[in-house]
Amino acid sequence: MSMPTARPISPPASLLQAEGLACRRGRRLLFRGLNLQLQAGSVTWLRGSNGCGKTSLLRILAGLSAATEGRVIWPAAGAQDSAAQTGSPLIYIGHSNGLKDDLTLLEALAFLAELAGLDRAQARAVQALQRLGLATRAAAPVRTLSQGQRRRGALARLALDDGARVWLLDEPFDALDADSMALLQQLIAEHAARGGAALLTSHQAIDLKDAHELDLEAWRAA
Repeated sequence: MSMPTARPISPPASLLQAEGLACRRGRRLLFRGLNLQLQAGSVTWLRGSNGCGKTSLLRILAGLSAATEGRVIWPAAGAQDSAAQTGSPLIYIGHSNGLKDDLTLLEALAFLAELAGLDRAQARAVQALQRLGLATRAAAPVRTLSQGQRRRGALARLALDDGARVWLLDEPFDALDADSMALLQQLIAEHAARGGAALLTSHQAIDLKDAHELDLEAWRAA
């Protein structure tokens, strides 16, 4: 009797790559020669001192800023390009919450869902606010919300759609209480479990299983 042939174990798919990135702000070179690969199922904690270029790197990867040197590659799209140009699914949440002050929280989140081209935008927004514990604040104007509520409202974008493969999150834990931090960590873990990748910055300690640490100081320009 012939024995079954063992199938080789394929490495996780690469969702985003960066090669030889450099970033300059004004006359100052922040970092150079940065190579990065975000694989399916991975969580990466981007670390480094203030001013070393963490936010700049996230914006470059998101296609919001241009690199001084190097390139960003979206393997699924088979091209060197930005996420917006290739159609690669991405969520970027920066320091700004991106919620319109003159809308209710539900309206603001539904508007973001529509911008992302999602169907059933309002229904998705209702469910996302429920997941983030904000159902009772759905009808409140964004301008009346506390800082923590606004941050949770912005993070509700993560619960709108599970099709976004890459999450780029700049200090997502800011202004969150302990329960909200635990919920966000759960959302990130679920995202990785379904094959997504997350790259995030945080000045606070995070408790995420198998999270990798990437210290930007290693590429900091002298």
